[in-house]
Amino acid sequence: MAMEEIRRGEMLYEGKAKQLYTCNLPDCYVMFYKDDATAFDGKKKAKISGKGALNNAISAIFFEMLQQAGVPTHHVRKLSENESLVRKVDLFPLEVIVRNLVAGSMAKRLGLQEGTPLRHPTVEFDYKSDPLGDPLVTEEQVAVLGWATEEEVDEMRRLALRVNDVLSADLLRRNVLLVDFKLEFGKDTDGQIVVADEISPDTCRFWDVQTHAKLDKDRFRRDMGGVEEAYQEMLHRLGGVLA
Repeated sequence: MAMEEIRRGEMLYEGKAKQLYTCNLPDCYVMFYKDDATAFDGKKKAKISGKGALNNAISAIFFEMLQQAGVPTHHVRKLSENESLVRKVDLFPLEVIVRNLVAGSMAKRLGLQEGTPLRHPTVEFDYKSDPLGDPLVTEEQVAVLGWATEEEVDEMRRLALRVNDVLSADLLRRNVLLVDFKLEFGKDTDGQIVVADEISPDTCRFWDVQTHAKLDKDRFRRDMGGVEEAYQEMLHRLGGVLA
């Protein structure tokens, strides 16, 4: 179906950074990326002009890169500057965190310096709950609480590490370190587990290889300034343009 034939319907959900709408395709939604910036489970808020369009463009590039590598995602295509067409999925109530270097909450939790190398990538699972601060949970807890089966957890872990392999290698060629990132997974209408939500500077830590300059949401979290410029730089390094 041609892009101009996609008609956005009612809003089903509004999160901190995106809105989800029905559309005239029965198995798809329209995802709208907002300019809202939040941190610390919504406690810190601001609007950053152009952020939604940048995240939409960057996410589309990453999803298409993953699909070419055989990783299933919910992404169908980018529709407009702030909108993308995505397949319907039933999300797991989990965030899957892949870490290549120590940073963020891991550094605070373990009292380690940011940038400390890890012997190999690690995978963590958080329970999605803003009121609880998205607490870290074990894979056993995920299974016994019925959030996902052991087999589903294994598949999310496998896919998360595959995403890491694909994106890390590509970004390194662009002089960017993929420090860590958050993924969400869901089941599509065929029951297949796919990567969903977004992959952007809002959900990843990107550092310049030489300077370790931050090209991600940490610039907002830590009041460093230059948030939009950092997101623009990431899009530039990925060879993308706003449309």
